[in-house]
Amino acid sequence: MSDNQGMGGYFVDIVMCIDATGSMSPIIDEVKRNAVSFYQQFVDSMEENQKDVDQLRIKVIAFRDYGCDDEPMVESPFYTLPDDVDAFASFVDSIEAMGGGDGPENALEAIALALKSDWTTGGSKRRHAILVFSDAPALPLREREGTADYPDDMPENLAQLGAWWHGTDQTLASTYQPKAGRLVAFVPDAEPWSGIQEWNRYWPIFSKAGTGLDDVDLQEVIALMVGSF
Repeated sequence: MSDNQGMGGYFVDIVMCIDATGSMSPIIDEVKRNAVSFYQQFVDSMEENQKDVDQLRIKVIAFRDYGCDDEPMVESPFYTLPDDVDAFASFVDSIEAMGGGDGPENALEAIALALKSDWTTGGSKRRHAILVFSDAPALPLREREGTADYPDDMPENLAQLGAWWHGTDQTLASTYQPKAGRLVAFVPDAEPWSGIQEWNRYWPIFSKAGTGLDDVDLQEVIALMVGSF
């Protein structure tokens, strides 16, 4: 029996920011294999930690390189699980690991777009979680500004993105709530990932660059995320 019984469960939104360049086939294939079972794995892990889930929504942002790829950023809506599991699985299945220009990718723009999401405002216990999967460093924000499809209203730099994350910059037009925020990143020990460790509620798991994160599985992701709630 959960300690939260009678108090209401968690309303959890998760945005997966996935590097979809060519080297990332292992983690994309892992996400595809587990898309249908993700809800039950997550709920089971929450219950093991005596936490109830009243609502779970998930969206995906697949990112590559602006100025190099035809689809540098592909963003889904939020899917409510388990009701929308087929639509979620179909979207994930459509992602292909391909392209990518130079080594660094546009991961910081993906995080900025995630923060601009229509996050849940329901319930009294909310979690706004961002998961990042990349085996590469990230390009500086706005370095590819002016290229085709580059998004409007991106932060000026990493410092402003951090201010969005911590809620100290009110230019972020979003329902994101900093106290509810959780950022879990499976990334190489490289900039900017190693340099933002002072961010609150940020858990980086460092891996070897260029391996496609072939040592990561979603059960590990879920366990780490649930442990941070």
